[in-house]
Amino acid sequence: MELIEFLKAIIIGIIEGITEWLPVSSTGHMILVNELMRLNVSPEFEELFLVVIQLGAIAAVPVLFFDKLNPFSGKKSAEQRRATWTLWFKVVVGVLPAAVLGLLFDDLIDSYLMHYAVVAAALIIYGVAFILIEKHKKGKEARIKTVDELTYKDALTIGAFQVLSLVPGTSRSGSTILGGMLTGVSREASAEFSFFMAIPVMLGASGLKAVKFFLEGNTASGGELLLLAVGLVVSFLVSLFAIKFLMDFVKRHSFAPFGIYRIILGALVLGYFLITALV
Repeated sequence: MELIEFLKAIIIGIIEGITEWLPVSSTGHMILVNELMRLNVSPEFEELFLVVIQLGAIAAVPVLFFDKLNPFSGKKSAEQRRATWTLWFKVVVGVLPAAVLGLLFDDLIDSYLMHYAVVAAALIIYGVAFILIEKHKKGKEARIKTVDELTYKDALTIGAFQVLSLVPGTSRSGSTILGGMLTGVSREASAEFSFFMAIPVMLGASGLKAVKFFLEGNTASGGELLLLAVGLVVSFLVSLFAIKFLMDFVKRHSFAPFGIYRIILGALVLGYFLITALV
């Protein structure tokens, strides 16, 4: 395995670690990266790589929020441990809609929606949505300021919005944060709950992709597995900083800048592929 392939894995890991948590669509970025810089591996393994490196990103969440998510902590009182279990139950409720529909329609989504036009449209539409919702919410106080205040109904509502992220280009974090804000949840609490819901969702998505990969008779060489390990480690390390950045950002700023960025990225994706098709 050549050094250039490891450099590609590092770059992809960096992009995954940043875009998985910011509401800008990791899929939109990966499509552009995949077009400009492809790994020298089999198409089947490349597809597996781009999904499974999410496990590196997801590992950053329990590391950063270990105390909040750990129901077995001896430092917590019995009441605090019950509250932690309740939070986990709300997370489970929140992920159910996307988990069920994702399992049912995973192959159809890969076959019919994984297209640059769909990704570009989702980037632009949700970019506009962020700007409009922020304008509508300006000056209004959030009904819920912390994740502990979320009800099961709130969790299910946010989970219903997460279903939208099954459409490539939407952004899982983007759809859940928008859902939270429309439900009356603060930016900070919406982002935090989005991170927590990512744990089972991304574990399930990566596990499903890995199972399909091997059930279809595919194999991975030692070099390919090493590339995957590099991508996992890099996405984990970058995610630590990306999550901290977003949590600090939303305390002082709106999501409108991300909306503008999405619109620009969507236009770039659409323009690039249209020009490529014409040339």
